[in-house]
Amino acid sequence: MADLFDDAAMVRASTVAPLAQRVRPKTLDDLVGQRHVLGPGSALRRAIEDDRPPSLILHGPPGVGKTTLARIVAESTGCAFEELSAVSAKVEEVREVIARGRERLGAYGQRTILFLDEIHRFDKRRQDTLLPAVEDGLIVLIGATTENPYFDVNAALLSRCAVVELEPLSEDDLRQVVRRGAAELGAEVADDVAAAIVARAGGDARTALLTLELSWQTARAEGVPLEERHVADSMRKRPIRYDRAGDMHYDVASAFIKSMRGGDADAAVYYLAAMLEAGEDPRFAARRMIILASEDVGNADPRALLVATAAAQALEHVGLPEAQLSLAQAAIYLARAPKSNASAKAIWDARRDVREQGLKQPPAMLRDAHYGGARARGHGEGYVYPHDDPRGFDLDYLPEEMHGRTYYVPSGNGEEEASGDGDRRR
Repeated sequence: MADLFDDAAMVRASTVAPLAQRVRPKTLDDLVGQRHVLGPGSALRRAIEDDRPPSLILHGPPGVGKTTLARIVAESTGCAFEELSAVSAKVEEVREVIARGRERLGAYGQRTILFLDEIHRFDKRRQDTLLPAVEDGLIVLIGATTENPYFDVNAALLSRCAVVELEPLSEDDLRQVVRRGAAELGAEVADDVAAAIVARAGGDARTALLTLELSWQTARAEGVPLEERHVADSMRKRPIRYDRAGDMHYDVASAFIKSMRGGDADAAVYYLAAMLEAGEDPRFAARRMIILASEDVGNADPRALLVATAAAQALEHVGLPEAQLSLAQAAIYLARAPKSNASAKAIWDARRDVREQGLKQPPAMLRDAHYGGARARGHGEGYVYPHDDPRGFDLDYLPEEMHGRTYYVPSGNGEEEASGDGDRRR
């Protein structure tokens, strides 16, 4: 009786399942996008078509086909398909899959594909459980993750798998996805409506299909053609692919810093806005600007550090959303400021010398002479007080072994004018 109900449920699920499930591609030819790894003649495509799929770690944002590709590999190669979620799977379940894979291989010569979703959520102990079976070929592992696997999957497992990075779908790819969804729904979708869906999907096929389905249902309920307003109503806010601990956090932060360093105020504001919209801690952005003010602007515009620090203080006193104005002002100021990394290079070079050569004794004229007996040891001898005698500016204050070493070389940009040798008064 249970089997009868299960069969009936499967039949009905095909009509009530989400649109993304109903139009899920079944073959490599039907898969949209990812031509950079699955194009004709590519190594991965040939391996799948020749029935020799390797163990894979599929890395990419949501809605780009990780689960779909895993299922296509299983169907194309005749492997048994088992699926687990790393969020809830226990070590015992993994061992049971491996045991079934061993039985199939021994009894029927059939291989088993274990699709492990969110593999980055597996701790080291559970990942280690997979190692012998993957190495011996008892199972073909296909792990899917939205996180950078080089951060979250242990090196031993990575070395036994091919890491494949899947990319967000292009606008042309998403238009093709929308057309397939519209055909499944029997919906008429005008070009401007399809463009609106594509623009809001963020490279995510699942989001595009969900938006299409909700929009179409709303339009049918109203008894009117599908319009852009239905799309806007179905999806109030475009999804932002951002994880505060993942690749996008580091990629956007890097772009933010490099845009300010490179003088592109528009890009700097854009990446700042992306971080704020994604829920990034605004203090992180403020800290990066304070660092950049010294590292990349320095004395070419000494006010840059004041502006960046003031923005951070404004954030603490005012908070968001109002403090976004101060953060944007600082980002624009830093981007437009003249640039110099002379101060940064000076401290980097000086610290390297201290690390490599050790700390050298200051010259006798600079050593502490306030205590009894210090003068007898030569401390303070030869020191010239610069306020009384300008010759004090011409002395070399470095340790004797370091005389002539130059750390600070003014860039000549902005207020950081190039100065003559030995002139320290500028």
